[in-house]
Amino acid sequence: MNYVKAFVAGFLSTLIFHQGVLGLFYLLGAVPRAPFAMAPVPPLGIPSVISLAFWGGVWGLLLWRMIANARRGAYWWRALLIGAVGPSAVALLVVFPLKGMPIAGGGDVKLIVGALILNGAWGLGVALLMRMLRPRSDVWI
Repeated sequence: MNYVKAFVAGFLSTLIFHQGVLGLFYLLGAVPRAPFAMAPVPPLGIPSVISLAFWGGVWGLLLWRMIANARRGAYWWRALLIGAVGPSAVALLVVFPLKGMPIAGGGDVKLIVGALILNGAWGLGVALLMRMLRPRSDVWI
């Protein structure tokens, strides 16, 4: 059951925290891309943000496996660090080249730092949502 919760937490964290931080960056003029991109993504033609949220759910499963046994501050630090580094590294080093983009955005520091911040917020969001979904008798976090 925790894996269903972890997928849902990852999916929702993408929509709430990842896209929320992206929205703040967009409103501040720090990034040119608005949140909640609705452009269709091949092969199914679903909106980009839904595809991103699906993969956020998959990453939520992985993140939960890595933070589930952590206690107190370690729980939050692991969520932040693993959330920031894992998805960012895969996106920058694997997904970008597969899409014909330069690896790590050609070394664009703004892009790399932005990815780490967005995905770190996502990781904290997953941890928070998993905490909210836990049984009330589990008070260790």
